Amino acid sequence: MADQLLDTSGLKCPLPVLKARKALKPMPVGAVLEVHATDPSSVEDFRSFCETTGHELLVSRQEGETYIYQLRKAQ
Repeated sequence: MADQLLDTSGLKCPLPVLKARKALKPMPVGAVLEVHATDPSSVEDFRSFCETTGHELLVSRQEGETYIYQLRKAQ
C-alpha cells in the first residue's frame, strides 16, 4: 500500500521522474510513492532513476495505457 499517489498522466519524459523526485523529498525514509504515468519511456526512466538514487522500485506494471510504479524512499 502506497503512502502517497502521484498522477503524472499525460506528461512526457522526463517530467514524471522529476515530479516523483520532488514528491519523494519530503517523505520519510521507507515511505512508498505510487506513480501513475502514460509515457511508455517512463518504464526505463524509473528503472534508471531508482538505480542511480538508491530508491527501491517495488512495482513496475502496465494496466491498459497506464504505467504504475511504486518506489520506496531510500536514505
